[in-house]
Amino acid sequence: MHSHSLQFTAESSSNGIVERDFTVDGVPGVLWSPASGTGRAPLVLMGHGGGNHKKHPAMSGRARLLVAGCGFHVAVIDAPGHGDRPRSAHDEAEIAELFRARAAGEPEGPIVVRYNDHLAELAVPEYLALLDALQELPEIGTDGPVGYWGINMGTAIGIPFVAVEPRITAAVFGQHWPDVLADKAKQITVPIEFDLQWDDEHISREEGLALFDAFASPEKSLHVNAGRHKELPRFEAESAVRFFARHLGRAGTSPA
Repeated sequence: MHSHSLQFTAESSSNGIVERDFTVDGVPGVLWSPASGTGRAPLVLMGHGGGNHKKHPAMSGRARLLVAGCGFHVAVIDAPGHGDRPRSAHDEAEIAELFRARAAGEPEGPIVVRYNDHLAELAVPEYLALLDALQELPEIGTDGPVGYWGINMGTAIGIPFVAVEPRITAAVFGQHWPDVLADKAKQITVPIEFDLQWDDEHISREEGLALFDAFASPEKSLHVNAGRHKELPRFEAESAVRFFARHLGRAGTSPA
């Protein structure tokens, strides 16, 4: 394990949850923890969706469920070119191309796959550094279970990350094309929960099923819901929390 520069920059708390902003090797992130922290607790790393950021309501909402419901720590960093991080000329060009394709009614899959692959190459080392740094905190430690949760772009970054990181013991993925990712998914054997939208206008059923099929995990669960790409039901977040509670173990008491 290497030493990485983790610096806390702000802290607030509400409803029994402490929210700490940090940078790790200059990359901005946020860590949510139980306010009544007693002893060590499992950690879930999250990855946000394309065009979003570390404090997007999807991120803070999932974090609240995990911290309040399970007593876990939850952390996420801004992906390259997202949130509080500068956009490169490459970022600007790819985003412009995506909007051009969208306006022209062309498939956005090929652009998103290519761009997310580029972002993952940059982000995977950042997630490795993040995990190293967080495990140096006494309330997390080096021997506790760690999960990963990321859908869409969070899956594009998460699959190559989990494929090379043996400390991750369970993961929730979903809603991405298999190009690039299927070969990496074949290296993953930890329990997986995978979300797929049956009427996704961007990702065909065949593509979604091909990515699920690629995981080498003996234990993997496919959650398919009717609806379009952005209509993933909210209750799938609660299902993911139960999945992590099962596989990472609860800290403290069960939620009422």
